[in-house]
Amino acid sequence: MAVIQWFPGHMAKAKREISEKIKLIDLVIELKDARIPYSSTNPMIDEIVGNKPRLILLCKSSIADPAITKEWIEFYRKNNIIALDIDSITNYHVKDVQKYANMALKETFENRKKKGILSKQIKAIILGIPNVGKSTLINSLAKRKATNVGDRPGVTKHQTWIKISDDFFIMDTPGILWPKFEDQIVGLKLAMCGSIKDEILDLENIVIESIDYLAKNYPDMLIKRYGITITEPEDMLDQIGRKRGFLLKGGIVDTERVHKMFLIELRGMKIGAMSYERPST
Repeated sequence: MAVIQWFPGHMAKAKREISEKIKLIDLVIELKDARIPYSSTNPMIDEIVGNKPRLILLCKSSIADPAITKEWIEFYRKNNIIALDIDSITNYHVKDVQKYANMALKETFENRKKKGILSKQIKAIILGIPNVGKSTLINSLAKRKATNVGDRPGVTKHQTWIKISDDFFIMDTPGILWPKFEDQIVGLKLAMCGSIKDEILDLENIVIESIDYLAKNYPDMLIKRYGITITEPEDMLDQIGRKRGFLLKGGIVDTERVHKMFLIELRGMKIGAMSYERPST
Protein backbone atom coordinates (compact mmCIF):
# COMPACT_ATOMS: atom_id res chain seq x y z
CA MET A 1 0.00 0.00 0.00
CA ALA A 2 1.31 3.45 -0.92
CA VAL A 3 2.42 5.66 2.00
CA ILE A 4 0.00 8.58 2.47
CA GLN A 5 1.24 11.75 4.19
CA TRP A 6 0.15 15.38 4.13
CA PHE A 7 1.37 18.03 6.60
CA PRO A 8 1.71 21.43 4.86
CA GLY A 9 3.31 24.36 6.61
CA HIS A 10 0.11 26.13 7.69
CA MET A 11 -0.86 23.02 9.71
CA ALA A 12 2.39 23.10 11.69
CA LYS A 13 1.90 26.81 12.31
CA ALA A 14 -1.72 26.23 13.41
CA LYS A 15 -0.58 23.57 15.90
CA ARG A 16 1.84 26.05 17.49
CA GLU A 17 -0.75 28.84 17.63
CA ILE A 18 -3.44 26.61 19.13
CA SER A 19 -1.02 25.43 21.82
CA GLU A 20 -0.32 29.08 22.71
CA LYS A 21 -3.98 30.15 22.88
CA ILE A 22 -5.55 27.09 24.51
CA LYS A 23 -5.41 28.75 27.95
CA LEU A 24 -8.04 31.24 26.73
CA ILE A 25 -10.45 28.44 25.83
CA ASP A 26 -13.28 27.03 27.98
CA LEU A 27 -14.31 24.19 25.68
CA VAL A 28 -12.76 22.11 22.92
CA ILE A 29 -15.26 21.11 20.22
CA GLU A 30 -13.67 18.22 18.41
CA LEU A 31 -15.15 17.39 15.02
CA LYS A 32 -14.85 13.87 13.68
CA ASP A 33 -16.09 12.42 10.43
CA ALA A 34 -19.04 10.18 11.36
CA ARG A 35 -17.87 7.63 8.79
CA ILE A 36 -14.42 7.32 10.39
CA PRO A 37 -14.49 8.57 14.00
CA TYR A 38 -11.28 6.68 14.84
CA SER A 39 -9.29 7.58 11.73
CA SER A 40 -10.41 11.23 11.85
CA THR A 41 -9.10 11.61 15.40
CA ASN A 42 -5.86 13.55 15.45
CA PRO A 43 -3.57 12.04 18.13
CA MET A 44 -1.92 15.44 18.58
CA ILE A 45 -5.14 17.00 19.90
CA ASP A 46 -4.81 15.37 23.34
CA GLU A 47 -1.29 16.75 23.59
CA ILE A 48 -2.43 20.24 22.55
CA VAL A 49 -5.60 20.66 24.62
CA GLY A 50 -4.75 18.62 27.71
CA ASN A 51 -7.65 18.22 30.13
CA LYS A 52 -9.88 20.95 28.73
CA PRO A 53 -13.61 20.02 28.70
CA ARG A 54 -14.50 18.48 25.36
CA LEU A 55 -17.54 18.02 23.15
CA ILE A 56 -17.31 15.55 20.27
CA LEU A 57 -19.38 16.16 17.17
CA LEU A 58 -19.75 13.38 14.61
CA CYS A 59 -20.13 15.38 11.40
CA LYS A 60 -21.57 14.44 8.01
CA SER A 61 -23.93 11.98 9.67
CA SER A 62 -26.22 11.99 6.63
CA ILE A 63 -23.58 10.14 4.60
CA ALA A 64 -22.65 7.71 7.39
CA ASP A 65 -24.33 4.40 8.19
CA PRO A 66 -26.96 5.47 10.79
CA ALA A 67 -26.82 2.15 12.67
CA ILE A 68 -23.05 2.42 13.10
CA THR A 69 -23.29 6.09 14.10
CA LYS A 70 -25.62 5.04 16.92
CA GLU A 71 -22.97 2.55 18.03
CA TRP A 72 -20.43 5.37 18.23
CA ILE A 73 -22.73 7.65 20.24
CA GLU A 74 -23.37 4.80 22.68
CA PHE A 75 -19.63 4.08 22.85
CA TYR A 76 -18.88 7.67 23.86
CA ARG A 77 -21.74 7.68 26.38
CA LYS A 78 -20.37 4.58 28.08
CA ASN A 79 -16.99 6.31 28.31
CA ASN A 80 -18.54 9.44 29.87
CA ILE A 81 -17.84 11.54 26.79
CA ILE A 82 -20.48 13.97 25.56
CA ALA A 83 -21.05 13.41 21.84
CA LEU A 84 -23.61 14.46 19.25
CA ASP A 85 -24.08 13.38 15.65
CA ILE A 86 -24.77 16.32 13.34
CA ASP A 87 -25.06 17.29 9.70
CA SER A 88 -24.42 20.93 8.87
CA ILE A 89 -25.80 20.65 5.32
CA THR A 90 -29.23 19.47 6.48
CA ASN A 91 -28.89 21.27 9.86
CA TYR A 92 -29.53 17.97 11.64
CA HIS A 93 -28.91 18.51 15.39
CA VAL A 94 -27.02 21.78 14.70
CA LYS A 95 -29.41 23.72 16.94
CA ASP A 96 -28.47 21.35 19.78
CA VAL A 97 -24.74 22.12 19.70
CA GLN A 98 -24.88 25.00 22.21
CA LYS A 99 -27.03 22.90 24.56
CA TYR A 100 -24.47 20.10 24.44
CA ALA A 101 -21.67 22.65 24.94
CA ASN A 102 -23.40 23.75 28.14
CA MET A 103 -23.64 20.10 29.21
CA ALA A 104 -19.93 19.63 28.64
CA LEU A 105 -19.19 22.69 30.78
CA LYS A 106 -21.51 21.80 33.67
CA GLU A 107 -18.61 21.45 36.12
CA THR A 108 -17.02 24.67 34.86
CA PHE A 109 -20.23 26.62 35.44
CA GLU A 110 -20.58 25.11 38.93
CA ASN A 111 -17.04 26.19 39.79
CA ARG A 112 -17.77 29.69 38.51
CA LYS A 113 -20.91 29.87 40.65
CA LYS A 114 -18.93 28.90 43.75
CA LYS A 115 -16.71 31.90 43.03
CA GLY A 116 -19.74 34.16 42.62
CA ILE A 117 -19.46 34.25 38.84
CA LEU A 118 -22.86 33.76 37.21
CA SER A 119 -21.70 34.14 33.62
CA LYS A 120 -22.22 31.15 31.35
CA GLN A 121 -20.25 32.63 28.50
CA ILE A 122 -18.44 30.00 26.45
CA LYS A 123 -15.24 30.49 24.51
CA ALA A 124 -14.81 27.37 22.43
CA ILE A 125 -12.31 26.22 19.89
CA ILE A 126 -13.22 23.98 16.98
CA LEU A 127 -10.61 21.40 16.05
CA GLY A 128 -10.67 18.70 13.43
CA ILE A 129 -8.99 17.26 10.39
CA PRO A 130 -9.24 18.98 6.97
CA ASN A 131 -12.59 18.89 5.16
CA VAL A 132 -14.47 17.54 8.19
CA GLY A 133 -16.97 20.42 8.04
CA LYS A 134 -15.73 23.01 10.54
CA SER A 135 -16.49 26.10 8.47
CA THR A 136 -19.87 24.78 7.34
CA LEU A 137 -20.83 24.09 10.96
CA ILE A 138 -19.77 27.55 12.12
CA ASN A 139 -21.76 29.22 9.35
CA SER A 140 -24.79 27.11 10.30
CA LEU A 141 -24.43 28.04 13.96
CA ALA A 142 -23.90 31.73 13.21
CA LYS A 143 -26.71 31.73 10.61
CA ARG A 144 -24.47 33.71 8.26
CA LYS A 145 -21.37 33.26 6.15
CA ALA A 146 -18.87 33.76 8.94
CA THR A 147 -16.11 31.66 7.37
CA ASN A 148 -15.02 30.45 3.96
CA VAL A 149 -16.34 27.05 2.93
CA GLY A 150 -14.91 24.67 0.36
CA ASP A 151 -15.48 21.03 -0.47
CA ARG A 152 -11.79 20.38 -0.35
CA PRO A 153 -9.19 20.14 2.42
CA GLY A 154 -7.10 23.15 3.38
CA VAL A 155 -9.59 26.03 2.89
CA THR A 156 -9.27 27.58 6.37
CA LYS A 157 -5.73 28.94 6.80
CA HIS A 158 -6.05 31.22 9.85
CA GLN A 159 -7.65 31.27 13.31
CA THR A 160 -10.70 33.52 13.68
CA TRP A 161 -13.14 34.32 16.51
CA ILE A 162 -16.79 33.94 15.50
CA LYS A 163 -19.69 35.24 17.62
CA ILE A 164 -22.50 32.67 17.65
CA SER A 165 -24.59 34.35 20.36
CA ASP A 166 -24.05 36.74 23.27
CA ASP A 167 -22.76 33.82 25.37
CA PHE A 168 -21.13 31.64 22.74
CA PHE A 169 -17.92 32.39 20.85
CA ILE A 170 -16.00 29.97 18.65
CA MET A 171 -12.45 30.11 17.36
CA ASP A 172 -12.21 28.58 13.90
CA THR A 173 -8.91 26.93 13.03
CA PRO A 174 -7.31 25.25 10.02
CA GLY A 175 -7.77 21.51 9.83
CA ILE A 176 -4.73 19.71 11.17
CA LEU A 177 -3.47 16.31 10.18
CA TRP A 178 -0.47 14.75 11.86
CA PRO A 179 3.05 14.46 10.41
CA LYS A 180 3.09 10.66 10.10
CA PHE A 181 0.33 8.06 9.91
CA GLU A 182 1.60 5.09 11.90
CA ASP A 183 -1.21 3.02 10.43
CA GLN A 184 -1.54 3.39 6.67
CA ILE A 185 -5.13 2.11 6.87
CA VAL A 186 -5.89 5.40 8.63
CA GLY A 187 -4.42 7.29 5.68
CA LEU A 188 -6.47 5.18 3.30
CA LYS A 189 -9.75 5.93 5.10
CA LEU A 190 -8.96 9.64 5.22
CA ALA A 191 -8.33 9.55 1.49
CA MET A 192 -11.58 7.68 0.86
CA CYS A 193 -13.47 10.42 2.68
CA GLY A 194 -11.68 13.27 0.87
CA SER A 195 -9.66 14.58 3.82
CA ILE A 196 -6.38 14.58 1.90
CA LYS A 197 -5.74 16.39 -1.38
CA ASP A 198 -6.17 14.03 -4.31
CA GLU A 199 -3.10 15.50 -5.98
CA ILE A 200 -0.79 13.65 -3.58
CA LEU A 201 -2.65 10.33 -3.68
CA ASP A 202 -2.32 7.13 -5.65
CA LEU A 203 -5.92 7.29 -6.81
CA GLU A 204 -5.84 3.86 -8.38
CA ASN A 205 -4.90 2.26 -5.08
CA ILE A 206 -7.52 4.28 -3.17
CA VAL A 207 -10.27 3.26 -5.61
CA ILE A 208 -9.31 -0.43 -5.58
CA GLU A 209 -9.21 -0.53 -1.78
CA SER A 210 -12.51 1.39 -1.60
CA ILE A 211 -14.50 -0.82 -3.96
CA ASP A 212 -13.07 -3.91 -2.27
CA TYR A 213 -14.32 -2.60 1.11
CA LEU A 214 -17.77 -1.88 -0.32
CA ALA A 215 -17.95 -5.31 -1.95
CA LYS A 216 -17.31 -6.92 1.45
CA ASN A 217 -19.48 -4.62 3.58
CA TYR A 218 -22.09 -2.97 1.33
CA PRO A 219 -22.40 -5.24 -1.73
CA ASP A 220 -26.09 -4.46 -2.24
CA MET A 221 -25.27 -0.77 -2.67
CA LEU A 222 -22.74 -1.53 -5.42
CA ILE A 223 -25.16 -3.82 -7.21
CA LYS A 224 -28.02 -1.30 -7.01
CA ARG A 225 -25.90 1.65 -8.15
CA TYR A 226 -23.90 0.04 -10.93
CA GLY A 227 -25.69 -3.19 -11.80
CA ILE A 228 -22.49 -5.20 -11.53
CA THR A 229 -21.55 -8.65 -10.31
CA ILE A 230 -19.47 -8.72 -7.11
CA THR A 231 -16.06 -10.10 -8.07
CA GLU A 232 -12.47 -8.84 -7.77
CA PRO A 233 -11.95 -5.05 -7.51
CA GLU A 234 -10.32 -4.61 -10.93
CA ASP A 235 -13.08 -6.62 -12.62
CA MET A 236 -15.83 -4.63 -10.88
CA LEU A 237 -14.25 -1.36 -12.02
CA ASP A 238 -14.04 -2.74 -15.53
CA GLN A 239 -17.73 -3.64 -15.36
CA ILE A 240 -18.60 -0.13 -14.20
CA GLY A 241 -16.56 1.44 -16.98
CA ARG A 242 -18.30 -0.60 -19.64
CA LYS A 243 -21.77 0.02 -18.24
CA ARG A 244 -21.10 3.76 -18.10
CA GLY A 245 -19.58 3.76 -21.58
CA PHE A 246 -16.20 5.01 -20.39
CA LEU A 247 -14.33 3.47 -23.31
CA LEU A 248 -11.27 4.37 -25.33
CA LYS A 249 -10.53 3.28 -28.88
CA GLY A 250 -10.60 -0.47 -29.30
CA GLY A 251 -13.19 -0.92 -26.55
CA ILE A 252 -10.64 -0.47 -23.75
CA VAL A 253 -12.03 0.91 -20.47
CA ASP A 254 -10.81 4.41 -19.60
CA THR A 255 -9.65 3.46 -16.08
CA GLU A 256 -8.63 6.98 -15.11
CA ARG A 257 -12.13 8.26 -15.85
CA VAL A 258 -13.70 5.35 -13.95
CA HIS A 259 -11.49 6.00 -10.91
CA LYS A 260 -12.32 9.72 -10.77
CA MET A 261 -16.04 9.08 -11.21
CA PHE A 262 -16.11 6.36 -8.56
CA LEU A 263 -14.40 8.55 -5.95
CA ILE A 264 -16.77 11.45 -6.68
CA GLU A 265 -19.79 9.17 -6.27
CA LEU A 266 -18.35 7.47 -3.18
CA ARG A 267 -17.68 10.76 -1.41
CA GLY A 268 -20.90 12.37 -2.63
CA MET A 269 -23.16 9.63 -1.24
CA LYS A 270 -24.30 8.62 -4.71
CA ILE A 271 -23.65 4.98 -3.78
CA GLY A 272 -25.26 5.27 -0.35
CA ALA A 273 -24.67 6.20 3.30
CA MET A 274 -21.88 4.08 4.73
CA SER A 275 -19.28 3.95 7.48
CA TYR A 276 -15.77 2.56 7.39
CA GLU A 277 -15.16 1.65 11.03
CA ARG A 278 -17.01 0.66 14.20
CA PRO A 279 -16.18 1.48 17.84
CA SER A 280 -14.57 -1.93 18.32
CA THR A 281 -12.03 -1.29 15.51
